[in-house]
Amino acid sequence: MPGPDPIDLLAVGELLTEEERLIQATVRRFADDRIRPHIADWFEQGVFPARELAPELGRLGLLGMHLEGYGCAGAGAVAYGAACLELEAADSGLRSFVSVQGSLAMRAIHAFGSEEQKLQWLPEMAAGRAIGCFGLTEPDFGSDPAGMRTTARRKGEDWVLSGSKMWITNGSVSDVAVVWAQTEQGVRGFLVPRGTKGFTATDVHGKLSLRASVTSELHFDEVQLPGDAVLPGVSGLRGPLSCLNEARYGILWGTVGAARDCYQAALEYAKSRVQFGRPIAGFQLTQEKLVEMALELEKAHLVAWRVGRLKEAGRSRAAHVSFGKLNNVRTALEIARSARTVLGANGITTAYPVLRHANNLESVLTYEGTSEIHTLVLGEAITGTAAYR
Repeated sequence: MPGPDPIDLLAVGELLTEEERLIQATVRRFADDRIRPHIADWFEQGVFPARELAPELGRLGLLGMHLEGYGCAGAGAVAYGAACLELEAADSGLRSFVSVQGSLAMRAIHAFGSEEQKLQWLPEMAAGRAIGCFGLTEPDFGSDPAGMRTTARRKGEDWVLSGSKMWITNGSVSDVAVVWAQTEQGVRGFLVPRGTKGFTATDVHGKLSLRASVTSELHFDEVQLPGDAVLPGVSGLRGPLSCLNEARYGILWGTVGAARDCYQAALEYAKSRVQFGRPIAGFQLTQEKLVEMALELEKAHLVAWRVGRLKEAGRSRAAHVSFGKLNNVRTALEIARSARTVLGANGITTAYPVLRHANNLESVLTYEGTSEIHTLVLGEAITGTAAYR
C-alpha cells in the first residue's frame, strides 16, 4: 500500500467530487503551461498581460464561473474555490484578476444590475472580451468605506460623478468600472465605460508586491453618466460589501495554493540540496520545518473546504469567510517565510516562487479586509458586540 501524498497528507483533495477535481486539474494544467514559464519575468518587469490572458480564461469558463446564466458556468462554491487555489498557486496576481473580474465586477452587475446591463456586459466579461474593475477603496478610506468622498449628483436625468479610487486591480485595462459613490439616496453603484469623458486611470508603480498585476488609481472629473448607468438593485454599503465577501471567499482558497507552492518548493529543494554530505531533508531541524508546513497547509485546506460546503448549503455567513481569510492568509505567510529559510539564499531569487509568494501575500493580507477588520468581524460573532469604533 503506497504511503500518503507528501503534498496532501490528509488526502483533503479526495473530499472534492469528481467534477471538482477535474476543474482543479484543468486549471492546474493551464497554470503550468501558460503562467509558470513566464510569471517570474512578469513579476520582475511589473507587468501582467491581462488582454492576452482574459480570452483564454474565458474559454476555460473561469470568469464569473460561480454565477448563473449570461454565459457564466454556474459552478459550485467548492469548484470555484479549487480553481482559485490553482490560480494562486501560480501567482496571487492571476487569482486577483479572475477574482476581481468575477466576484466583484461581474457579481455586482449580476446581483444588482438591470436586465439591460446584464445582457450588455456579462456575456462579454464571461468570455474575456471585456474586462471589469471594482472601485470602492479611496486614497483616504479603505477599511471605512462609509467615509468615501466620491460623489454622484443628479443633473436632470443624468448623473455627475466626481472623486477618485485607489488600489484598483485591473483599473487601466478595464472596459467598464463598477464605481461606488455617495448620493442623496446613500451609496450607489455606477457603471462607467472605458473612454467616458473625464474618467482616467493611472497605474501604480514602484510596487514590491503583486507586481504581476495591474493596480490603478481611478479619477472622475465631473463625469457625466446617463440615468441608466446606476445599478438599480441596491443602495447602501450592503451592495459593495456583499461583493467583497464573494471575493474574500476566493482568497481563502487561493492562499492555500500559494502555501502549497511554497511548501512543495521547499520540500523538493530540501531533498536535492546536499550539505555536510547528505540532503538537508535528512536533518531534524529541516524536517521540523517541513512537518509544520504540512500540518498548517492541510488545516487551511480543510478550512477552505468546510467554508465552501457551508456556502453551497446556504449556511455561510460573513464570519465564516472572515475566519477563512484571517486564518489562511496568516498560514500562507508563515509557510512562505519558513520555506524561504529552507531554500537559504536561493529563496530570495525569482528562480524559486517562495519570496514572490511571500511578497504577494503581504498585499493579500491587507486587501479586501485587513487582519484587524476580520478579527473584529469574528469578535462581534463571538461576543455579540461590535467593536469597530
